Amino acid sequence: MGRYTESKCKICRRTGVKLFLKGARCSTAKCAVSRREYPPGMHTWRRGTGSDYNAGLREKQKVKYYYGLLDRQFRAFFARAERQKGNTGENLMVSLERRLDHVVYLLGWGLSHTNARQMVVHGDIFVNGSRVNRPSALVSLDDVITCHKSDAIVNMVKANVEGSKGRDVPGWLESKSELPVPEAKVLRLPTREEVTIEVQDQLIVEFSSR
Repeated sequence: MGRYTESKCKICRRTGVKLFLKGARCSTAKCAVSRREYPPGMHTWRRGTGSDYNAGLREKQKVKYYYGLLDRQFRAFFARAERQKGNTGENLMVSLERRLDHVVYLLGWGLSHTNARQMVVHGDIFVNGSRVNRPSALVSLDDVITCHKSDAIVNMVKANVEGSKGRDVPGWLESKSELPVPEAKVLRLPTREEVTIEVQDQLIVEFSSR
């Protein structure tokens, strides 16, 4: 909760996109975006100037809220993407998609990004047999991801997977949640087309390069 300074539903309404900040609730009729597809506040038709600056800022904020990034963290990811070969926007989005907390969310082990991040920070997630408590750690090809072997964590993960059955695990991940201790493997690195949030990354690059 502390990472957000305003209501999570309000953030989704303001960006106009379901960011799944409240987990399974976002897939129901109770979702704020489904109930009211316009920004919060009175006279919403007056809000915003429609400028290129506004458009770039909105796309950047959308990405920050979705992946749970602070400004400094976003700048670090953007700087790394600029140094890599290829399209900066694609490099940025693919790197963010590989964040460990996001992968835990994609697997359904966490019902929301906040829940998935909490599991990582608390040391409940292991990569190749080693505990990793940094949500920003990037998974790599052939990495094997498991959860803590304690009954409480295993039961929680399996319950979360059951509660997020409507969410498909992307093709670049292999999930084996039916094992006594749930396990997943990175089959390949994600492509830009497999990024789970709809965002215009070129606007982000233009905005962040100012």
